[in-house]
Amino acid sequence: MQLAALRHRSESEDCFVLDRNRVRVRFHTAKDDVEKIIVHYVDNYMPTTDTESVEMEKIGSGEVSDHWVATLEVPYHRIKYTFEVIGKDGDHKIVGDRGIYDFSKENLEADGSYFRVPYFHLIDMDKTPEWVKHTVWYQIFPERFANGDKSNDPANTKPWNPEDHPGREDFYGGDLQGVLDHLDYLKKLGVNGLYFCPVFKASSNHKYDTVDYLEIDPAFGDKDLFAKVVNEAHKRGMKVMLDAVFNHIGKNSMQWQDVVESGSKSRYADWFHINSYPVEPYRNPSKGEGEPPYETFAFEPAMPKLNTANPEVQDYLLEIATYWVKYFDIDAWRLDVANEVDHHFWKRFHKALVALKPDFYIVGEIWHSARPWLNGDEFSGVMNYPFTLQVEDHFFGHKMSAKALVEHLNDQLMLYRDATNQAMLNTLDSHDTARILTVANDNQDLALQAMAFIFTQTGSPCIYYGDEMDMKGGNDPDCRKPMDWSKEDGPVWQRVHSLIKFRLDHSEVLGKGTTLLSVTENGLIKVVRKQKETIIAYFNTTNSDVEIDLAPSLSQDYQDGKLAKDGFAIVVK
Repeated sequence: MQLAALRHRSESEDCFVLDRNRVRVRFHTAKDDVEKIIVHYVDNYMPTTDTESVEMEKIGSGEVSDHWVATLEVPYHRIKYTFEVIGKDGDHKIVGDRGIYDFSKENLEADGSYFRVPYFHLIDMDKTPEWVKHTVWYQIFPERFANGDKSNDPANTKPWNPEDHPGREDFYGGDLQGVLDHLDYLKKLGVNGLYFCPVFKASSNHKYDTVDYLEIDPAFGDKDLFAKVVNEAHKRGMKVMLDAVFNHIGKNSMQWQDVVESGSKSRYADWFHINSYPVEPYRNPSKGEGEPPYETFAFEPAMPKLNTANPEVQDYLLEIATYWVKYFDIDAWRLDVANEVDHHFWKRFHKALVALKPDFYIVGEIWHSARPWLNGDEFSGVMNYPFTLQVEDHFFGHKMSAKALVEHLNDQLMLYRDATNQAMLNTLDSHDTARILTVANDNQDLALQAMAFIFTQTGSPCIYYGDEMDMKGGNDPDCRKPMDWSKEDGPVWQRVHSLIKFRLDHSEVLGKGTTLLSVTENGLIKVVRKQKETIIAYFNTTNSDVEIDLAPSLSQDYQDGKLAKDGFAIVVK
C-alpha cells in the first residue's frame, strides 16, 4: 500500500459539518491501491473503546487518487474519528491525526491519534444559498441583447446586425428597456436567473471600466428603469445578479482623474497603487517601456488598480455593494477579477451582504483553484472555469480522453465542500470566450451535447445570451454580436428550452444530489446523480454509434437502441 498517498485534512473540504449532528468526511488513497476504509468515531469526551464504525464509499477515481466518503452522525455536536485502511496487498494501517500506524487494538484505541471536530458550530458552516441550486442562469451583455429605446443610443450607434463582427469600440444600442421588453421571452425560455454584465456608468461598451458605480449608464437607462427590470424579473420568479469590478476602476472616474491632475497631493492618491509620479504617460513593461507608474488590471492603463486594503476604499466599495441590495433588491454579485483583491476585503464584503440578505449569492471570477476564497466567509462559489474548460477540452478540443476527463472532474469535485460545489457557476461560454457553437466547429449537436453534460453536473448552469439562437462568434469581441432575434422558437431554441425545463424539473437531485462519474466499457461517459430519485445520463463522445438499451426521458441522437456520436440519453428512475 502506498502510504505517501493516504491523506485527509480535518475541518476542510475533507471534513465539513452538514448540520447539528452530521459531518461528512473524505479520504484519498492511491488509485486501485486500497480495498476498504473504515471510519471509527465517537464523541470527543467518550472513550475510544466506545467507537462506532462505518465503511467508506469509493465515489470516484482521479488522475492518481481514489476518493472515499462517509457521513458520520453523533448526538452531542462534536466528534473524534480515525481511519482503518486495508490495502489490496493486505497491508493494514491506522491513519490518524498524528500519523500512520500498523493496525492493532492498541493503536486503534490511542486517543491522541484521533482527528477532531471540537464542536459543530453552524455559524462556521459553509452555507450556500438554497435557491441557487434550483437556478438556471442566463448571461446578458446589455449592449448587445436588445435595443428597446433608441433615444438613448450613443453617437455613431451601428445598425442592429447579428451577422456583424463587432469592433472593440462599437456600439449597437442595447439597453435595459430591451431587457424589460423581453422578460416574457426569458420566462418562456425557462431560465430563472439573470446575470448582467456591468450596467454602471462607464466609457466603454462593456462597462468594465467603471466611472460611477452608483449610476446606471445613460446609454442603458436610469435607476427607475433598472428598478422596474428587477421588480418585473422577481414577479416572474427570476433572480438578478449584477457584475461589479472592485479590483480596478475606470480612468475617467472622478477619483483617478484627481490623481492625474494633483499627483501625490490628491486626496485619492492612497486609493491606488502608485509607483511614481506623474502617473501619465503610462509605461507598459510588456512592451519594453520600463516600469509602470501605477498598478493596473493586466497592463491596461485605462483600468488603474484600487488599493482595497485602504479602509476608505473598502468603505466606498461596501457602500456600493450594499446600495444596490438595499434600494434595488438585487440577489447576487458576480465579482470581476476577484482573485486580485485581498481576502480581508472580501471577508468584510461577505459579512455586509449576508447581513442584508442571508441567502445572498456571491460569485468570484477566478480561473484557477479557488479554495482560499471558498471557506464560507468570502464567496458562495466561483465561475467554475477549471471544471468547464476541461469539459471543453474533451468535447470540443479532443485534448483528453473520456477517462481522463472523468478523472480530472472527480479530482475537481474533491477540492471543495459539497455546498460549495452546488453553488458553482458553470458556463461553457461568456463575454470573455468564443461561443460554444464556434468552438464546436459549427456542430450544433456537439455544442448541445456539451451543454447537456453541464446541465447534469453539480453546480448552477449558465447560458450565454444567443446560444439558444444558434449564434456563432470567436473570441472577444466577436462573441459579443447583437442578439439574433429571428430564431426564437426555432429547432435549437426548442432543444435548449427542453434542457432548461429538465434541469429545473429535477433540480432537487441535479442541484444537490450525489455525483458519480465514470466511463462504460463501450466508451460512454456515464453520470449518475442520486437523491430522492436517480438520474443516469450517457454521453457518446466516441466516433461511432454505441448500442445501449434505454427508455430516456430526454435524449439527442438516440434511436432504436443506438446512441449516435454527439448524442446523449438521460434516464430518470
